[in-house]
Amino acid sequence: MLIGQQGRRLGTALAGLLLCALMQANHATDTPRITDASAFLDQTEDLRIKDHRQFAERLAQIHRESPVLTTAEQWHLRYLDALEFSMGGKFAAAEKPLHDVIDHSGDPTLATKASALLMNNLAVGHRYEDAFKLAQQLAIDLPRIQDKAVRLQVLSYLSQTLNLAGQTDLAIKYAHMMEDTVPSDTTSCYSRSKLVAALYNAKRLTSSSPELKQVIDTCEAARQPIMTTTGQLILSTLFLEEHQPAKALSLLDRIAPSIRVNHYYPHTLSAQVQRAQAYEQLGKDEDARKAALDAVAMASPDDINDYLMDAYGVLYRVAKRHGNAASALAYYEHYVAQNKGSLDDAAAQALAYQTVQQKVLTRKLETEELGKQNSVLKLQQALDTKAAENSRLYITLLIILLAAIALWLFRTMRSQRRFKHMANRDGLTGIYNHQHFINEADRVLRLLEKKLGHACLISIDLDHFKQVNDTHGHAMGDTVLRRTVAICQQQLRSTDLFGRLGGEEFGILLHDCSRDQGLDIADRIRVAIGTTTIEKDGSGVSISASVGLAFTGTSGYELQRLCTAADTALYRAKRGGRNRVIADTENGSLVEA
Repeated sequence: MLIGQQGRRLGTALAGLLLCALMQANHATDTPRITDASAFLDQTEDLRIKDHRQFAERLAQIHRESPVLTTAEQWHLRYLDALEFSMGGKFAAAEKPLHDVIDHSGDPTLATKASALLMNNLAVGHRYEDAFKLAQQLAIDLPRIQDKAVRLQVLSYLSQTLNLAGQTDLAIKYAHMMEDTVPSDTTSCYSRSKLVAALYNAKRLTSSSPELKQVIDTCEAARQPIMTTTGQLILSTLFLEEHQPAKALSLLDRIAPSIRVNHYYPHTLSAQVQRAQAYEQLGKDEDARKAALDAVAMASPDDINDYLMDAYGVLYRVAKRHGNAASALAYYEHYVAQNKGSLDDAAAQALAYQTVQQKVLTRKLETEELGKQNSVLKLQQALDTKAAENSRLYITLLIILLAAIALWLFRTMRSQRRFKHMANRDGLTGIYNHQHFINEADRVLRLLEKKLGHACLISIDLDHFKQVNDTHGHAMGDTVLRRTVAICQQQLRSTDLFGRLGGEEFGILLHDCSRDQGLDIADRIRVAIGTTTIEKDGSGVSISASVGLAFTGTSGYELQRLCTAADTALYRAKRGGRNRVIADTENGSLVEA
């Protein structure tokens, strides 16, 4: 997995600081008794982020003393209890009291806060469709919310939930609205944290971005350690993405005491995984392995998250580099399981968001349709029979016109798809043409470089192909080319790239392939071509191929350099007598398979 993926999850998941599961404190023994329940509840709610330990103590106190509460105060306490459940990760326990507050409290402000919290709980609990339905309703109600503190809370949850759905532009918009809503007596740490989370998810941050430094400084000055650490972990992730592991490790060492004190599980796990990735980038495989194992040990056996996927990725690569095949396979299986869980969750988020959007659109269309039907009824009452007939005629013509437009659009789109496909394919063989092969190979190599995978680039040239054209004609030459492509495709995997570079020369990029595996595949292709007789119109020809191979482990990930190395090996194969495979080696020399 790419480091950026872990970072994106960090930027999304850690933004929800209202749900941080901090350590619970013992009850204070010298707290004054409650004399004003309403003021006590307001002060307690104000502590939910500033000092969660005191927030929990005060809730315990009011339940312990059981003062006489008005109906409004009872509902307020019920909301705060649900908030405490949520902050402890007990989302199922929080759901019923939140619904009760929404449906029965009779307090619009309290009901709005409960709706926002419920939306966040549903999203964190993977009930995305229900969460996005609430998000739609809160967005509609937003202009009517005048209380700045409540409006700030709703905007925060909207930004976080839409960020979770991948709607980063909307998440950024709501974060900016938070900046405009912050009360004069409130720090901007919280709003800027949401902005940074959305900017990171949208890939608009670097380690030197002023927004990131600003949120770290602001939250540190406001004494908000959880949010400060969140920003610092995003900065550490950016260092890793930019291949600055020493800076990442130094930052992780500096914030380690704060992480231990706060004991916030996502921070602890994220920091440990980043430490493993930093060690790996520095080439300290044993330290990387130990850090990754510590991260895995923190999690429950059935946990699925991107942090664990990154940890297993480090363990797999280290074991593979050190030749521990059994361990590498076991870690790779865990990595795949984590990756599948992550992808399934992302797909569920996207699907739920689109489902809700479609339902909203459908309701809008139904409302518009009912309005149109009502207008038609009024017109029918006012118009005579002839006018009604004319109206029906106009409607029929409109339907025909719309149908014609739809048919034209369908045909145009189908033609565009066909032309795009043809533009990327070689007209004779049907495989990638030269330019599209180069573009795709360059893209795959960049991805492999980021995750430290390997690939082999194979150059194939048919021996004495000109003699085939001169002796048997170009029709036979075309048949030889098509048959050669079919022979090669039988030896390739679905993930491999295959293109015609020109004339009788072909290129193959073997994805996630070691040098030895590449040599084996290249030699199988050479043997298959050399042992196949190609026939057309009663004539048969045999042909051989010379093959050159370059490996990213020796030639690097730059496509131009790989092509040069593969071509050099190919020319060596030609000069060495043809019908053979030559590969580059670590010292720059060439070796025959």
